[in-house]
Amino acid sequence: MSKQKFTILKSQAVPLPIENIDTDQIIPARFLKATTREGFGENLFRDWRYDGEGNPKDFVLNDPTYSGQILVAGKNFGCGSSREHAAWAIVDGGFRVVISSFFADIFKNNALNNALLPCQVSDAFLATIFKAIDANPKTVVTVDLENQKIVLEDGSEESFDINPYKKTCMINGYDDIDYLLNLRDEIKKFEVTQP
Repeated sequence: MSKQKFTILKSQAVPLPIENIDTDQIIPARFLKATTREGFGENLFRDWRYDGEGNPKDFVLNDPTYSGQILVAGKNFGCGSSREHAAWAIVDGGFRVVISSFFADIFKNNALNNALLPCQVSDAFLATIFKAIDANPKTVVTVDLENQKIVLEDGSEESFDINPYKKTCMINGYDDIDYLLNLRDEIKKFEVTQP
């Protein structure tokens, strides 16, 4: 299944300056009954967003002041269990990028496998992003995947690393199978040259 191509995203951002957000906070275990990727967004951060009766709490995703396709989170995002549903919920919740100063490895891989770009920046630059959003909730953050950098409206920027294979997949909208299909001519040529 092809994903949406990703080259440059310019968007407002939703700030979540909490450290050690684990996958059970992202999508509580009681909502993991489905095996398809759709429908998880409505329960994204469920226990932080709603009380036991389903009434909205004072939480950033319930605050109309903030919007956008970029989630900016505290250090050590996606720790805890290895559920892929966490990435599904974030994507289904309308986000294409998560920015943090550290990601749990399994979450990072799950995100990349689901067309969600995890951008790891320094603690100092993360604080700069939070400060910019706090000063102006309509701040536009530019995530440039081709050049691997994040740029703020005031011109401050920082680069981020990404696995070259996953970068190629995201830029072209490939999943793993699409990537192999893209190489079919090269594979055929290789097969012809082998005895």
